[in-house]
Amino acid sequence: MDESNETARLRKKIYEDPEVPLRESVYNGLRKAILTGEIAPNERLTEVKLGNMLGTSRTPIREALRKLELEGLVQIIPRSGARVAPITEEELRDVLEVRRSLDALSARLASRRVTTQQRQKLWEKQKCFEDAVAARDKAAILRADVCFHDCITEIAGNRKLMQVMNSLADQTYRYRFEYIKDDNDYQELLKEHRQIFDAVCHGDEEAAAAACEVHINRQEMRIRSALGLEESKKGK
Repeated sequence: MDESNETARLRKKIYEDPEVPLRESVYNGLRKAILTGEIAPNERLTEVKLGNMLGTSRTPIREALRKLELEGLVQIIPRSGARVAPITEEELRDVLEVRRSLDALSARLASRRVTTQQRQKLWEKQKCFEDAVAARDKAAILRADVCFHDCITEIAGNRKLMQVMNSLADQTYRYRFEYIKDDNDYQELLKEHRQIFDAVCHGDEEAAAAACEVHINRQEMRIRSALGLEESKKGK
């Protein structure tokens, strides 16, 4: 982490709501920083360093790290300390296999049920995404990407599907950040979003589902490349 910038951002996350108990604020702030990639996979998390950065004692740090360990976001290794859990090949495959199917289903249902008003709302989400890409603002791109896909799930109009998608949200958020790190791929990313948008708005279920599958396939390929998973797989 670049300590000066990261300290300011983490402090803002942790102290933004004075009504929340400190231990919960520390936990929420560290969790958000891990999910958004501000604290990278495999990065060491020492209680002393984090306590100094955040201006708090080691106790809420220790409690937060234990909770994050239970969620699989942190690994605590005896006599070595804590670190952000790496993104493994198996975890990546498992999560994206499920997301690929759910996104395709969401797009099919949305294509079948979309209304004129919902087309306008989806266009607004698409426009926010395009504006974020034009500004090359990674945090804004990430938020706009989530909003775009959430809008499609909302248009699909299936509450059970929405519940399942929400249960995967945190895990997929982590991968999304890895996905948008390389700004050389932004034009391809725009193209993929436009294909999904056009298919849903034209009521083309097959094209919408296929575009979502291509989108996730390319996402997995880029994440594997960014994390060196292809190389490790070949070396086995």
